[in-house]
Amino acid sequence: MATANVRIQPTAAHKPKTTSKATGSVVPMLAQATAKKSVGFRTIYLLYAGLAVFGICAGLAVAAGAGVSALTLRAGEDPAGASFHTNAFIDWLVIGALAVLFPYGGVAFRQASIVDDVESRLPDFLRDVAEAGRFGMTLPEAIIVASKGRYGRLTEEIKRMASQLEWGVPVSHALTLFQERIDTPLTRRVVSIIIKANEAGGNVADVLSMVAHDTREAQLNEEQRKITMLTYLTVIYISFFVFLVTILIMAVTFLPQMVQAGAGLQSSGAAAAGGGAGVGISIQFIPAVFLAFLAAVIVHALGDGMMAGVIHSGRISEGMLHGGIMLAIGWVLMRFIIPPVVIPT
Repeated sequence: MATANVRIQPTAAHKPKTTSKATGSVVPMLAQATAKKSVGFRTIYLLYAGLAVFGICAGLAVAAGAGVSALTLRAGEDPAGASFHTNAFIDWLVIGALAVLFPYGGVAFRQASIVDDVESRLPDFLRDVAEAGRFGMTLPEAIIVASKGRYGRLTEEIKRMASQLEWGVPVSHALTLFQERIDTPLTRRVVSIIIKANEAGGNVADVLSMVAHDTREAQLNEEQRKITMLTYLTVIYISFFVFLVTILIMAVTFLPQMVQAGAGLQSSGAAAAGGGAGVGISIQFIPAVFLAFLAAVIVHALGDGMMAGVIHSGRISEGMLHGGIMLAIGWVLMRFIIPPVVIPT
């Protein structure tokens, strides 16, 4: 055992011959060099940027809707002579909403995936440290030995923590720096427990084993919950696409038939003028019906997307990503695939 300790714990000959001055400079330098988080990104900045873009698009929407600007993506179903261009107004609002939903939701979803990947390997590391501690090693020695393993995204940070311990950084400080670099909820909780257990003394290996077991059980329960919620996520997407197909059928077949029927009744009524009151269809309101379909698709996409993300993962950021996907699909379908309703003059 003594030989193993000599192999993993630097001796005085291998440590830099430094005085208290060196100790006061090298360790803070290590702390400063490792203070940057390796896992984590301030996604809130993307949200602020997206809101700024949305504000610009909202101004463009008002200008295009009022006819002040000619920034129109495609001719819409606005009634002839309308003073406000509803299609142009909606188009720019949708573009602004996509600028908020996609960048923030996509990066936050990616970040959450990285956090899940990191946290999934943490129980393996704790279990290896506990096994090393059962051979009589101290906590720093056990961490150094366990750092020889492979833990996915955690490997680099664990090796960095082991290097700090070899340089003489206190184990509590090295663990705190490790937690600050990773900065995930599970890492904060686990590191806090390890530091308290080490300060209290006793058999730290048993504490690490219990923490690893509880952490793995919690992760398995979360995975099971996500698998169960995946069914509801699928149902939400299917219901949204069924709704889109229904709108597509009505917009492609029903509304044009209504326009033709209304135009036919108007012509026959004009030919039989004076023959009494007849039945007619106010075809000038049919474009407003199509705009109602477009508004329904947008509301449906945003609501279903937010609900899908929250149900699946419990995170609003994932809901924003799903909402952006549904909104983009519905908007492109309604504005660029379905032909506009043409009212004969």
